Amino acid sequence: MAAREWRLQDRGLTPRRGAARPSALASLALAAALTGCSTLQYYGQLASGQLQVLQARKPIDDVLADPAIDPALKTRLRVVERARRFASERLDLPANGSYTLYADLHRDYVLWNVFATPELSLAPVQWCYPLLGCFAYRGFYAQADAQAAAALLRRKGYDVDIGGVPAYSTLGWFDDPVTNTMMRWDDGELVGTIFHELAHQRVYASSDTAFNESYANFVQAEGLREFRAAGLLPGISASDAAAAESRQRQFVALVLACRERLDALYRSDLPDEAKRSGKAAEFERLRTEYQALRDGAWQGYRGYDDWFAQPLNNASLLPFGLYEGHGAAFEVLFERCGRNWRRFHAEVRRLAKLGAAQRAAELE
Repeated sequence: MAAREWRLQDRGLTPRRGAARPSALASLALAAALTGCSTLQYYGQLASGQLQVLQARKPIDDVLADPAIDPALKTRLRVVERARRFASERLDLPANGSYTLYADLHRDYVLWNVFATPELSLAPVQWCYPLLGCFAYRGFYAQADAQAAAALLRRKGYDVDIGGVPAYSTLGWFDDPVTNTMMRWDDGELVGTIFHELAHQRVYASSDTAFNESYANFVQAEGLREFRAAGLLPGISASDAAAAESRQRQFVALVLACRERLDALYRSDLPDEAKRSGKAAEFERLRTEYQALRDGAWQGYRGYDDWFAQPLNNASLLPFGLYEGHGAAFEVLFERCGRNWRRFHAEVRRLAKLGAAQRAAELE
């Protein structure tokens, strides 16, 4: 959310886990061959972009030992080291080489994602890839490529949203680094993102973005609470952290309520022109309700203003349903597992192995 620079932690292409790590780029090349020359350029930019990230990695220990490195960066990387140990020792997240490395990519985002929906629907446009599964977004390592793809979708009548991605996971295919693009966040967001990305490596359900992201978001939030409770994240009081979390929940609830009203509108028997008018009214209502919350209960906190300053459409709301849709279900599941992380991940893994319909029914 905006206090966290409302970005979606890993809206990049996250291939299905299972292949050996060295085969990831080869799998992308094979996928391109299977789908024809028209997509070769797209898969090529994925492969070259990932290779650039891999080549920029350095062990964090080496960065800390370098006298030429900015002391402020070293301080942040020591926080990363504490988070990485906590993730494996306390949250039962993978103990591997991910986030033991640092990469300076010399740009603001790792990649950019394109989301799209029909004009009068909240159903995401899906992109499916041989060997990789289907995703409700399409990732590009060059911003210009993302903008070109978005423009094409707009010409076809879709609502479109582009979001910069500071962090994403390769699901264990590679040792993912902490990047300079993640250093814009405060320590809490940085630590939580590491937990989020490692959760993707622990459990991943093919072609179910909402399940994967809601699970990882829960691990991020609950893991960060435990990290703070252990006294490992000084610099912010428990009351300030609770206030920030409360604002985040209220903001998400506001947007999800708008989504529900729009979904009911789009499913109604009204003519399309009436639906378009209703759509415009709902987005105006969302802005008005936010301003009332900001200037009232939040006492002028303006951390989400930038999100509301952009043109809003169906695609702008799409990530909220994908990333927050099952949050309450995972909270209940964690309590049912006695707040035991090993049991919790095992139960989530069981759900991930179910068929999509059965999994959705159990989450409900």
